[in-house]
Amino acid sequence: MPIVRRSRADIDRAKLLADLAARPVPREAEIARQVASDGDAWSDADIAEATAIYPPPSAAEVRALRARLGLSQAAFARRFGFTLDTLRQYEQGRRSPSGPASTLLRVIASNPAAVVKALRPAPPTKPGRAPRPRRRASR
Repeated sequence: MPIVRRSRADIDRAKLLADLAARPVPREAEIARQVASDGDAWSDADIAEATAIYPPPSAAEVRALRARLGLSQAAFARRFGFTLDTLRQYEQGRRSPSGPASTLLRVIASNPAAVVKALRPAPPTKPGRAPRPRRRASR
C-alpha cells in the first residue's frame, strides 16, 4: 500500500468539510432567529441602501484584460487612451489605477467595443456650415 502524504491543512480541511456535511440544514425560522440575535447582520433595507464599492483592478487583472483582447501593450494603450508607461506600471503592480482610470478599465472589461466607439472622433463637418437638423417623419 503506497504512503500518502497529506499536510495538516489538507487534514483540517477534510475534517471541516465532514463536520459541515454532518450538520442538519437550518430552516428559515432558525436562520431568522440567528439574524435577529446578530447585531452585525444586514437587513434587506441595509442592503438596498448600501453603496457599491469597486476596488481597482489588480495588476494581474489588467494583464489578463489586455491578453483577452489580444493586444500588445502599445496597441492597448493607444486604443484606449493610456500612456504606454502608465499601462506598464499598472501591469507590473507599481501603480494602481484609481478614479476614472479604474472605471475605464472596468468598462473596457465589460464592453470594449462600446469604449472604442465612444472614443472614435466625430466625423468632420464642412467649414462654415452647421449640420442641418433632421426633419421629423410625417405621420
